[in-house]
Amino acid sequence: MQLPDMNLLVALDALLNEGSVVGAAQRMNLSPAAMSRTLTRIREALGDPILVRAGRGLVPTPKALELRGQVRDLVEQAALVFRSADQVDLSTLRRRFNVRANDFFVGVYGGRLIDILERQAPHCELRIVPEGDGDDEALREGRIDLRISNTRPLTPEVKVQNLFSTTFVGLVREHHPLLDDEITAERFAAFPHISMSRRGLAHGPIDTALNALGLERRVALIAPSFHAAMFMLPDSDLILPVPRETLFSVSRLGLRLRSFDLPIPLPTLVLTQTWHPRYDKDPAHKWFRETLRACCNETWQDAQP
Repeated sequence: MQLPDMNLLVALDALLNEGSVVGAAQRMNLSPAAMSRTLTRIREALGDPILVRAGRGLVPTPKALELRGQVRDLVEQAALVFRSADQVDLSTLRRRFNVRANDFFVGVYGGRLIDILERQAPHCELRIVPEGDGDDEALREGRIDLRISNTRPLTPEVKVQNLFSTTFVGLVREHHPLLDDEITAERFAAFPHISMSRRGLAHGPIDTALNALGLERRVALIAPSFHAAMFMLPDSDLILPVPRETLFSVSRLGLRLRSFDLPIPLPTLVLTQTWHPRYDKDPAHKWFRETLRACCNETWQDAQP
């Protein structure tokens, strides 16, 4: 089925509202001659004169009067399609946002994010997807909307935006013997450590920094998440390095833990959000990622337990 020229619909709406070829031409930024030719095409398409001469002006035919409301509605609906590129009604939006992030990010920022969703987009749903392999494929296939990570994507077509940068601090139980004296690299390495790794890795940047000083730590436990590891600390002499923002969770949960600055230099951790280009101009997706970034821009001055 061959679709008609949709420009004729817009021109017909202009003609019916203006009641003259000259007025419709000005409204559509056309010459009167061009609009006159367009009127001829409309008459041929509809099999009706649409506008007929009455004295010095034009009046609509019964067919035109019958179509006026329908034409206006169709033009307005078409305009909404294009206006939706930068507008979204959050109060009626129904959508599930799938975010792949680790428990550190969810623990610190998840509550604030869901609070905004409840207030601004009450019919939307937030789904946290566990970290895993194949993130780029999940983005490409639409299985996740956003990926929050400190690693860069492998495929060049995805969009990347920095959220924030952070550093690591150490966490230990209250009255840990490490706190009895100056925390040096030697004393830091002397106690057993927890390595947080979803891939089960025992060694990382901390070991590299210690090795550069001729030191080596003992990793006694490898845990898949920061928050699971935190609950191991009160009953042991384990040391857990965590991103500084995790201290906010410690404070809120009332855990009897103490933090300290690491006595070794570590690279800054930069977290990013990544999405597929198909969602770049999507108004709901754009609102969501801007909201998520705003959550990350919050300062947690009361995070220190």
